[in-house]
Amino acid sequence: MNGKEKPFLIDRRKLVGGLGLAAFGSTALPLAGCQVRSAAMLDGSDERNPLAVPPLNRGLIEQGVRTFRLSVTAGEKEFVPGTASQTIGIEAPYLGPTLDMRRGERVRFHIDNQLSEDVTVHWHGFELPAAADGGPHQVIRPGKRWSPSYEVRQRASLYWCHSHLHGRSGPQVYAGLAAPIYVRDDEEERLGLPSEYGVDDIPLIVQDRVIDGSGRIIYPLNMRTRMMGVKGDALYVNGTRNALFEARTGQVRLRILNGSNARFYTFSLEGNRSMQLVASDGGLLASAHSVRSVILAPGERAQVVIDLSDGRPLRLLAHTPGNTMGMMGDRGRGIMGSRETRDGDVVPILDIRPTGSFAAARLPADLVSLPPPDPSLAARTRRFVLAMGMMGRGMSINGATMDMNVVNTRVPVGQWEIWEIVNASMMAHPFHIHNVQFRVLDRDGKAPPPMETGFKDTVIVHSREQVRLLLRFEEHTDPDLPYMYHCHILEHEDAGMMGQFVVI
Repeated sequence: MNGKEKPFLIDRRKLVGGLGLAAFGSTALPLAGCQVRSAAMLDGSDERNPLAVPPLNRGLIEQGVRTFRLSVTAGEKEFVPGTASQTIGIEAPYLGPTLDMRRGERVRFHIDNQLSEDVTVHWHGFELPAAADGGPHQVIRPGKRWSPSYEVRQRASLYWCHSHLHGRSGPQVYAGLAAPIYVRDDEEERLGLPSEYGVDDIPLIVQDRVIDGSGRIIYPLNMRTRMMGVKGDALYVNGTRNALFEARTGQVRLRILNGSNARFYTFSLEGNRSMQLVASDGGLLASAHSVRSVILAPGERAQVVIDLSDGRPLRLLAHTPGNTMGMMGDRGRGIMGSRETRDGDVVPILDIRPTGSFAAARLPADLVSLPPPDPSLAARTRRFVLAMGMMGRGMSINGATMDMNVVNTRVPVGQWEIWEIVNASMMAHPFHIHNVQFRVLDRDGKAPPPMETGFKDTVIVHSREQVRLLLRFEEHTDPDLPYMYHCHILEHEDAGMMGQFVVI
């Protein structure tokens, strides 16, 4: 057995038992040749359903610390009416509440694992001590509690938490172990942007799921999905299919999270109407940009403000571009033979219906001070090459697959560095780095688009492309406990396209 094969044997053993298989019926289903009814056929109609908005959870202030008490539990959800699927949720049957906190305050979590398998809860996008990161080293055993605490250093934005269990991130996130996080601060609040939660400020967690002939979600794991990632045949927003939001204001801020395991999305408004892009992963951009579309890979976030002052309804669309370069015959074929949500399709995911006409409003000309990144600050350059073999094997970074016992990189605290991310494979990968918000310098020497001019923690690297990032880890040294960098296609992460670094 060679080293490249080992991670896949480990991955298979972990994914053949437990919730990832049993709860979803079968993960050995082939993706082609099965006669499976589409989710639209099972739903029976295209009737709009009220958008589920996650409840807001601000925790409680205990001895000056904002404290959240959360339980990870098994649940059930009807993705198709009348048919229950087994799921995972945080204080809910599926997904979790929006956790609300402020920059500069200290937060503490008491997280109880009420499942029969290990879990982790990773704070995606946060700068925090390695012991509180929630990566694969911070395992919560069944029946146990994990109580991390840290200072909120983040700029105001949408972040999220999700499973990061080694070899099991894919099935656990797919089952629902994820939740949005709002960080707020004075700088953003002074701007007067739409900010009334659930009224004109709405989180949208966009996910795709495979629905079998009985109406249950399944997690299909086989050679093809290990290579391409798991893509579903039905799209959901906050767990809602064919979602409808009735707007009572003239402006609405949509905070969009691509919470899918592997599918990329191009979001746009029907009729080619414009949106105002105001923020990316790590917070506000220097100014709003009028855009017709926004591309998000798994793990990425964007915030757009849409104008409803004329009282006309709007429809948010998700175009699902291919990400294959023709590998394994993947040229837009539907999942499991379904006629729906194929690569290349445009799917309506949210209808926004104003309840009246409203006065027009303008966004501020400038949002925040955001000087361009200065590469001359960098003391050194590191290079990370993403590679993958055929048949779902050979997932690696710099020739190595993930090993929990190996620290791949040691980074001095406070040192500006350039990280060159090189994609040597035939498909695009979203590259995520823990414990930092970085700036994108360029793509193959070209300036980044508006979406990438702010702070980011996840970035798309296209096939045969090099993306340069400027970053610095400002504190939280630990010579023993590592952080992760990895592909955020979760099946690639589980299969070994991940490395570890410590800040020293």
